Amino acid sequence: MQALISAYARSPFHFARKGALADVRPDALAAQVVTGLLKRTGIDPATLEDVIAGCAYPEAAQGNNIARIVSLLAGLPHEVGGMTVNRFCGSSMSAIHIAAAQIEAGLGEAFLCIGVESMTMVPQGGFNFSAHPTLYEHSDAYIGMGETAENVAHRYGVSRADQESLAVSSHHKAAAAREGGLLQAELVPIALASGELVTQDGCIRPSTTLEALAALRPAFRADGVVTAGTSSPLTDGAVAVLVTTDAYAARHGLAPLARIRAMATAGVDPAYMGMGPVPATRKALARAKLSVSDLDVVEINEAFGSQALACIRELGLREDTVNLDGGGLSIGHPLGATGARITGKAAALLQREKGRYALATQCIGGGQGIATVLEAL
Repeated sequence: MQALISAYARSPFHFARKGALADVRPDALAAQVVTGLLKRTGIDPATLEDVIAGCAYPEAAQGNNIARIVSLLAGLPHEVGGMTVNRFCGSSMSAIHIAAAQIEAGLGEAFLCIGVESMTMVPQGGFNFSAHPTLYEHSDAYIGMGETAENVAHRYGVSRADQESLAVSSHHKAAAAREGGLLQAELVPIALASGELVTQDGCIRPSTTLEALAALRPAFRADGVVTAGTSSPLTDGAVAVLVTTDAYAARHGLAPLARIRAMATAGVDPAYMGMGPVPATRKALARAKLSVSDLDVVEINEAFGSQALACIRELGLREDTVNLDGGGLSIGHPLGATGARITGKAAALLQREKGRYALATQCIGGGQGIATVLEAL
């Protein structure tokens, strides 16, 4: 029994600290997205088997098993459980994988998968960073993400100009999608304490130009090629994806987006963590008995321009299939939420573009990759 992506919704994504969602608690943010998705689907939340939340730094306002907290805030019955998983940036894609695996094992028919991160309220690295001294001194286990982006750029020959070209393209595609109303169906308006509604993404910069990016200083090394403009911004956001069986979708009148065909994770050298999508994608495609040439839609997270380009080139992905409505450089990358966003987005795009196969994949801090292959219904 293969699982379906039966619904997908997200909050608008906004800059951390200075954006429209900076004062919204992540648990409250995710609860509003869950409420919006349940309203759209019309399902009875009592029919859910479990709520699985992905969060990269599950502490403080994101702590206390945020899956359960969000469930209670959203008014789900006490009988519906919840658990939180952490695979850094891959957390909410892992949540979807867990749900799909449980469906395949016959352990439930419907799972609500959440991804959430407030990079305003919980900083990257958390509040109580405590590295193991041996690993810290003698390995790259705790290397900064910007350093890994520079390492990838150097090893794989990704020029600054190419990174900036990708960033401009990402912003322009996202801006065109926003202006054309192509993002509206996935967005749940978020109510602020003031009563104001946040209805649109806030990280997209339509006026981004090559000239403006060329003027930026390197962000991580004095002689480096990675800048703030070619790095995904610190972002606040939440996502919800409903994963179900065929029978559940049919009984509840849902219009599923895609079937989960294969899933995989893989590890890589932490110093080059951005290359994680390469082995994860190859493993997932092998399990699906497919090749890159079969893919009609690809969502690869743009954590950094250098790593996204290096992975696209290593995998031989066709540019006209990749991040059709923009990626992390423009839309934003709220760490624990991105995996659910790109998986739900890939499913939605597969339906919109009338393709057959889609891939969602991302790199993960600490040296990992994760990938999901989807099939049209």
